[in-house]
Amino acid sequence: MRIFKFGGASVKDAEGVRNVVNVLQKTGHENTVVVVSAMGKTTNAMEKVVNAYFQNKDQVDAAIQEVVEYHKAILHDLFEPKNHEIHHTVNRLIEEFKGFLIWNKSPKYAFVYDQVVGYGELISTAIVSHYLNDFGLKNEWIDVREMIKTNNSYRDAEVDWERTQQQVKKKIDPQKLNITQGFLGSDENNFTTTLGREGSDYTAAILGYCLDAASVTIWKDVPGVLNADPRHFSETRKLEQINYREAIELAFYGASVIHPKTLQPLQQKEIQLYVKSFLHPEDAGTVVGKGVKIAPEIPCFIVKKNQVLLKLSSLDFSFIVEDSISAIFKLFHDYRLKVDLIQNSAISFSVCLDNKFNGLKGLLPILSERFKVTCHKEVSLFTIRHFNEEAVASLLNGYDVLVEQRGKETVQFVVK
Repeated sequence: MRIFKFGGASVKDAEGVRNVVNVLQKTGHENTVVVVSAMGKTTNAMEKVVNAYFQNKDQVDAAIQEVVEYHKAILHDLFEPKNHEIHHTVNRLIEEFKGFLIWNKSPKYAFVYDQVVGYGELISTAIVSHYLNDFGLKNEWIDVREMIKTNNSYRDAEVDWERTQQQVKKKIDPQKLNITQGFLGSDENNFTTTLGREGSDYTAAILGYCLDAASVTIWKDVPGVLNADPRHFSETRKLEQINYREAIELAFYGASVIHPKTLQPLQQKEIQLYVKSFLHPEDAGTVVGKGVKIAPEIPCFIVKKNQVLLKLSSLDFSFIVEDSISAIFKLFHDYRLKVDLIQNSAISFSVCLDNKFNGLKGLLPILSERFKVTCHKEVSLFTIRHFNEEAVASLLNGYDVLVEQRGKETVQFVVK
């Protein structure tokens, strides 16, 4: 078995869907599971629907119409005649989530988010599956929510591995070409859950693990794993190979090319991961595997933007020690703030946080009762793996450094 994952950029328009056929023709499509993300920026558009539902219900219909028109343009480009079955399938899926918004009684944003946003993946895979069938690449469309079982931690669900493995082996015929969704799962009550933004890579790894796949390939709009994100750095180089440990380190620090959770299940079964260009499927890309050294061995730059830096100091000059730090971290967990960097001294504690679930507003008053709190919003966290001083100097030009932390192979800076 092989697992292929196509992200939103690879199927952002009709030409992208046609290119999926090209990739499958050049690489073979037997014994393959294809995981597909929502098309283009559909997840962002679906988030606008959810936000309008909670903040301004008058805007819900307009937000939904934006989703409809985007997919309608792709459908009309790909399918003839106009009464093709796919039009009815997509309309039914749209009516499903519109219906949910009408009958829903839950006031919980995360729950509603998961029930609505995942329709981006359901629509995209329906379109890809029908197009492949029309082209002669017969395939089985599978609802991933029937396979990947999770807890009910909506927007960041944890996988129930035992139940998931049972369902995956039950639902997937390894002799066929299978099409399914990334990002999604379901809880014990069969409500939809999501695995976190960019979670389709993780889906591919979960399926690879459960099926003992020979390999997992992530098809990207870049030639492989680069030593820096080309959206933020003007000069980048492709890494030919890296080992699991290095890939996990890069993902942990925020390298966007691989989802942070993807590597662990692959490493456990020593399943090779390939990151390749969907524009040039015949090129080698980057291979992630066991025991290989990073090549070439060059500095790797990672940036996380829109972070929050908190500096806490004791009000009475008492030490910030284990009990205080334990209480602080429990609060971070309760308010769903992800810790990216820690630095502490006897009477102060600095931490760089990702506030993606907007828990900071509720947390700050509680921290202020026990500590003097300084909060820097919209800071950036830069990480350099395999750094040298030339790399550091090139990175920091023009920035105000708020926190610096160095190790043997890694240096990090919080900058404004």
